[in-house]
Amino acid sequence: MQHGTTIESIEIYKLYLPLKEPFVISLGPIHDVQNVVVIIRTHDGCAGYGECSPYMTINGESIDTCFIVGQYFAKVLKGKNALDIAGCMEIMDRTIYGNTSIKSAFDIAIHDIAAQHSGVPLYQFLGGKKDRILETDMTVSIGDPQKMKEDAMRFQSAGFPAIKVKLGEAKDIDVARIKAIREGIGNDHPLRIDANQGWSTADNAIEVLQALAPYNIEHCEEPIARYRFMELPRVSAASPIPIMADESCGDDHDAERLIAIGACTMINIKLGKSSGFYKGLKIAQLGAAAGLHMQVGGFMESRLGMTAAAHLALANDHIYHCDFDTPLMYTEDPVIGGIQYLDKGVIDTPEVPGLGAVIDDAYLKDTEKVII
Repeated sequence: MQHGTTIESIEIYKLYLPLKEPFVISLGPIHDVQNVVVIIRTHDGCAGYGECSPYMTINGESIDTCFIVGQYFAKVLKGKNALDIAGCMEIMDRTIYGNTSIKSAFDIAIHDIAAQHSGVPLYQFLGGKKDRILETDMTVSIGDPQKMKEDAMRFQSAGFPAIKVKLGEAKDIDVARIKAIREGIGNDHPLRIDANQGWSTADNAIEVLQALAPYNIEHCEEPIARYRFMELPRVSAASPIPIMADESCGDDHDAERLIAIGACTMINIKLGKSSGFYKGLKIAQLGAAAGLHMQVGGFMESRLGMTAAAHLALANDHIYHCDFDTPLMYTEDPVIGGIQYLDKGVIDTPEVPGLGAVIDDAYLKDTEKVII
């Protein structure tokens, strides 16, 4: 083991930031950002940055659980080789089951260090190339049809190439929402929907999806309750809209099961669900081998977490869609470096060694933190 790769200290911070307005999905509203930032430092002065955005109703974690569990990881990883990515992930998995959100923050920071040591951008370290343009959609929160229509029209005017709409309530109101949006933006602008498990049962989901057939929708994320994943094949077969697994696909084991039963034609990979790059890449490889189209998304990460997501999106040619819009909902930007949002939803990924993004110290100096 090279001395310079030895983990010397780990810093864990709570990051709170307000949103411009509440972000509402079928699982409930989000009023502000509650993330955790991890900085791993090695003996040679290298610093790796990671971030997670825990989501209590999806990955069962909160800013407080991440802060505590992160301290378990810091204690067992201190003194270990930061370049032994598989070994570090195994240590965390042996320490505690699940907790994929905080594991992802550590995983991102470790990959940042490894890519810096290799002297290449993270996407290249992951086996990818910057040979295509990444574009993000923009999401319309669930709410009153007129407000959703106005938001969609605003996003269309801003040049976003696709609009994602949160649904997941009763058929009549969800259809009214999409009808209103189509009246506002026309029938040709790319439109995607996300029920966040809100239609619950297969029969209910099929009924809603068939009612939405006339509205030219690209795909639908997670129409039914995640624990009903065995019914996804029936939903996919009956739906006029392609189905994308999200909450039902956390790690590579979930992906393997979904592929085996023919549950869907698309998968949404999120670092906060997969525990980070190490397992997220495995999902991408499984999906590519099965010929699935994939999306990389996120929770409420800042541009640091979304920069990590962009590096992942460049690592596999079967990743066609990007859902990187949440930093645009922030009132402030705590990140130095990182992805840049260009015109028409285009994402520019940094080409410096490593992740290429850090959190401004000004946002960390007065927050709750622990250093191990």
